Amino acid sequence: MTTPTMPTTTAPAASGTTTAPAGGRLPNGELRRQVAEVLANRAGTELTPRDISAALAGRSSGAIGNALKALTGGGYAEQTSTTPVRYRSTPTTADAAAAPVAVPSGTPRRRTPRPTPPTATTAPTPPASPTVAPVTGPVTRPNGQLYHPRTLSGVPDVTALHKLRDAGVAALMYGPPGTGKTSVIEAAFGDLITIQGDGDTTVADIVGEYTQTPDGKFVFVHGPLVRAMREGRTLFIDDATLIPPSVLAVVYPAMDGRRQIMIKANGGETVDAAPGFYVVAGHNPGVHGAVLSDALASRFSVQIQVSTDYDLATQLKIDKRAVAVARNLATRQAHGEIRWAPQLRELLAFQKIADVLGVDAAAGNLIGTAPEEDRDIVATAVRAAFGKTVAPLALGARI
Repeated sequence: MTTPTMPTTTAPAASGTTTAPAGGRLPNGELRRQVAEVLANRAGTELTPRDISAALAGRSSGAIGNALKALTGGGYAEQTSTTPVRYRSTPTTADAAAAPVAVPSGTPRRRTPRPTPPTATTAPTPPASPTVAPVTGPVTRPNGQLYHPRTLSGVPDVTALHKLRDAGVAALMYGPPGTGKTSVIEAAFGDLITIQGDGDTTVADIVGEYTQTPDGKFVFVHGPLVRAMREGRTLFIDDATLIPPSVLAVVYPAMDGRRQIMIKANGGETVDAAPGFYVVAGHNPGVHGAVLSDALASRFSVQIQVSTDYDLATQLKIDKRAVAVARNLATRQAHGEIRWAPQLRELLAFQKIADVLGVDAAAGNLIGTAPEEDRDIVATAVRAAFGKTVAPLALGARI
């Protein structure tokens, strides 16, 4: 694979000046204002830098690309695709079109590392998280579903997570799949940016990579870690222990006292974390390929176990017999007799299937969902709870 040539355009300076485009030098911030005006006038339309160049009487598409990156960094525009690179307006684009805007502090810049003086350093200032209302009942997740908070150290779990964020203490939520780790994190943090981890996750997936533009040049498109750092948002690394440790290490400098990363792939660009930046992760112990390394564990000072709330399952009107099966199997799992037990996710699925296909079908599916080595024990528990022998859900004779 041929390594892409570094882009020939000049990155915007930290002071907010813009490289002089062809056609005459503009006052500082004026090109960004003009680009914002084009986006605002075509609200809802996705435009490439070349489209905007044509609208601005041939202004350099490279300079326009820099202006778009600055606007995106400040929330005045959003990038909608990378191949080709396209942008569109946001609700605040009109504000940027009204007057020149300053480049946000998170805009890419290069700096020469300074040696650390041999004196004691003070502890970093904890990040400031957004103000949140007191939790007194269910919390609505982004998908519209309600999350029912549970207690953690005497307070609602979402409140505890807010406090940890205020104190700058990274949290690792661990437990079997389907217990609600993602649910509590989504309920706690409305500003979430998520990385879905797996064994194929690369550093580029986390910090960003170069993408070719229609005019043949390459621009660096920043990844979720950089966006969360610049915008002071919560970064959720789901299934963090499935990501190769050497890849996940790119996040560590952002989590410790430095609160800064260096992107080697983008010429040594440094990115500082804005106030409010916070990292929380999910871990499924026992899942094939999951590795909780010492380096990862040490970064997450608080590690919270998440198990299924079977009382909540009953409150949600899930068949009491299915809940009894789950409790029975969970006890056996805790004693090491079996590896698997139904969690809240499986119980919710049970009720949906029962409502559509009937209780026998739902019970049969519960057996079929279990790992093969545990299936006989699960079938025995189902028979005891439902008073009948149920076969795993399967197709029958031809109609």
